[in-house]
Amino acid sequence: MQKKFSSKIKFRNLRSSEFKTSLRNRTTGNSQDNFMPAAPEQTSNIKARLFTVWGVLITAGIGLGFNLYNLQIVRGPKLTQQARSQQMVNLRPYMPRRQVVDRQKNVLAIDQQVYTLYAHPKQFTQSRQKVAELLVPILDKDASELEKKFTARNSGIILNSALPEQLADRVSALSLNGLELRQKYARFYPQQDLVSEVVGYVNLDRRGQAGIEYSQEKLLERSVQTVRLSRTGNGTLMPDYAPEGFPNTDDMRLQLTIDSRLQRAARFALKKQIERYSAKRGAVIVMDAYDGSLLAMVTQPTYNPNDYSKSDISLFKNWAVADLYEPGSTFKPLNVAIALENGVIKPDDTFNDSGTIQVSDRTIKNAENKRYGRINIAQILQNSSNIGMVQIIQRLRPSIYYGWLERMGLGQKLDTDLPSSVTSQLKSQEEFINTPIEAATTSFGQGFSLTPLQLVQMTGALANGGKLVTPHVVKGLLDSKEQMHYSPTLSEPRQLFSPITTQKVVEMMETVVSEKGTGKKAMIPGYRIAGKTGTSQKASSSGGYQANARITSFISILPAEAPRYVVLAIVDEPKGENAYGGTVAAPIAKSVMEALITTEQIPPSTSRQ
Repeated sequence: MQKKFSSKIKFRNLRSSEFKTSLRNRTTGNSQDNFMPAAPEQTSNIKARLFTVWGVLITAGIGLGFNLYNLQIVRGPKLTQQARSQQMVNLRPYMPRRQVVDRQKNVLAIDQQVYTLYAHPKQFTQSRQKVAELLVPILDKDASELEKKFTARNSGIILNSALPEQLADRVSALSLNGLELRQKYARFYPQQDLVSEVVGYVNLDRRGQAGIEYSQEKLLERSVQTVRLSRTGNGTLMPDYAPEGFPNTDDMRLQLTIDSRLQRAARFALKKQIERYSAKRGAVIVMDAYDGSLLAMVTQPTYNPNDYSKSDISLFKNWAVADLYEPGSTFKPLNVAIALENGVIKPDDTFNDSGTIQVSDRTIKNAENKRYGRINIAQILQNSSNIGMVQIIQRLRPSIYYGWLERMGLGQKLDTDLPSSVTSQLKSQEEFINTPIEAATTSFGQGFSLTPLQLVQMTGALANGGKLVTPHVVKGLLDSKEQMHYSPTLSEPRQLFSPITTQKVVEMMETVVSEKGTGKKAMIPGYRIAGKTGTSQKASSSGGYQANARITSFISILPAEAPRYVVLAIVDEPKGENAYGGTVAAPIAKSVMEALITTEQIPPSTSRQ
């Protein structure tokens, strides 16, 4: 019977010496079988792997450390700033532009609350026809036109982009589904086209595009303040910083020198003559020669700044400032002043007008081939004698004459606060001095060009004792308490002529506005008026002059006994046989001067001594 072994392993307790002896016997007995030394190749591979692992770990550690240094030390401030900027929002609230008012504080331009009216026909609960009928009296549009719009689209139809608040209230009162009103602010011009050539307009981005809306942008825009908001973790915006006194809105208005009453009278008179003579265009300017304030500036045709997009773009440019023309005979008084100031003539000198005069190879004639015989200087102006003017200027050396023309501003740009001013044109000094015909034609206002406003400025020197002032329309920033916070700094007036010279010239110009003068249609009973008519040819862009095209003009100074105001009326290309400065432009100036007498309360003139 076999002996059964227990499944449990039994351990004997061996003393330490016995255990060591047993272990030694085992290892020495079969040591080669139990432990085989590792091959050299295997040991080398293990070391290589260890070095690789350590190399990767060390390199990664260095890379992480460098990146951490770069993020924390090198780029830290910049990243912090970027993070803050992503968390911060700068808010610039809407700030209305300042109002523009005239000399009498009548509002010419103002920001007002308006609404954009949208129609969403798909949301209508009433028929399209019914909705259209309800909107007709409010929008002043044809019902069929509205129905056509409702049919064209189902949503987002703009019915009016600048609906006044009172009309928006009427739309809201209808309580119609499918109509939406969105509030906004828009620039509004209460006087419509009355002062558009001066005030200008702003575009949809509220940026000035013409007139003082453009040139005085900085004065019209209030200081824009910014409030800073911070974004919380859940995206909520919280106030972080606001300037002291935010929001700061002042009550200042930009006041102009323009008088709307005079502006209205000038526009009416100008428009009447343009229509009567089927003229291309016209302009009227009224200036206070004491300081250069422009009391009226009208160009016709014009545009409505409230609806500028429907107007011809050429109307946005004020041609009284931006276009050049040859002034013709209206420049003669200035030439007389130059000759008097230089002592080459005396007020009582006489000249023989034979009707023609030869200058080099050119023959110069009077208008309509008239001849006046022996006439004095006042009669030269009274009859607008070209022959007499040529003889006067021939007494001046061309170089001296040219210097005076430059001194008056010819060949230069006029300094004014109105935009688009251009440089007047004058022949080069060499050509002018070496070509006798140049001085001869300049004597009666041809061969050079300037703007209407520049002629007014020069004539103003005859009205104020000889000073060249700066024409301007901006009076300053005025608050609600009538205190002026800003006034423009104007160039110091330059003395051109002596007061004695200008007084003599004004007296001579009085003979023009008389029964015997070419400006008799500008006469006003009880008032002494000095003036000069002009009927000039229109220069052609290809050289020479246009056939059957003329510019008629009249410039006046009043009151003649105490000169102060200058009035210029110009009508471009009037049609008809009797279209001259004295027949077309002088009546305009008369109407304007009558209005000026009323607005300025000018007393009747004293009798001439």
